[in-house]
Amino acid sequence: MGKPFKKILITGAAGRLGSELRRGLAPLADTLLLADMVEIKDLQPNEEACIFDLGDEAATIAATKGCDAIVHMGGAPHERPWQEVLDSNIRGSYHIYEGARKHGVKRVVYASSVHAIGYHKMGDHIPCDARPRPDSLYGVSKCFVESLASLYWDKFGIESACVRIFSSFPEPADRRMLWSWLSFDDCCRLVTACLTAPHLGHTITVGMSDNKVKPVDMTNAGHLGFAPQDSSEPYRAELEAKTEVADPMAASTQCIGGWFVDLGHPDDEDQK
Repeated sequence: MGKPFKKILITGAAGRLGSELRRGLAPLADTLLLADMVEIKDLQPNEEACIFDLGDEAATIAATKGCDAIVHMGGAPHERPWQEVLDSNIRGSYHIYEGARKHGVKRVVYASSVHAIGYHKMGDHIPCDARPRPDSLYGVSKCFVESLASLYWDKFGIESACVRIFSSFPEPADRRMLWSWLSFDDCCRLVTACLTAPHLGHTITVGMSDNKVKPVDMTNAGHLGFAPQDSSEPYRAELEAKTEVADPMAASTQCIGGWFVDLGHPDDEDQK
């Protein structure tokens, strides 16, 4: 049998996670179409590249033509001035979904974020698809796209998995990441599960490895078949030895969004 997909579009393919997904998703498609605003280097035989801005409607829609699935990782990666968030995350994601609608792409995996739900508390024990409580304009943009994905499923039959990624880095960098960390390998496993699950509909899940502390219940996404295989525990002793305990009464400790809850408006002069 051949691979499940002929062509998968990966936006943000030059970024940290996009670069990892080039490797992780290679077994799933004959061709990976890699999209970003910057040059993508070291193309493999199974890869093609295209450079465009997600805010460019015509270019973004054109890139979706001929694709079986889209892994949408592109956009502003953290809190940015409102105009940048609007153009890259909100308009850009609309362009992605319009491309999917016009060109018959039936499955999208979207990189949402913990910052869509950042004001939920650690002790709330929320489900992975908890109602939005954004902690930033960046988080608001993620909520918008989660709702956009819902509309395009109900109205146009395009399935989506919106993955609320927490902290995906080579290894945990601080005490917060002892519970929020998503390893690169688990990230690839999760996106693979989203692409190959028998049914997605409109699914909202979270991206975390099998860490000891689990503030979010993953039960509502059991139909994906994702089983994380990595854990932050091997890093615990070293991290705790070199970092101070956070103030338990601080909002950034109590809220799952971390230090994003302490940010002001990005367009204020003192935030630039």
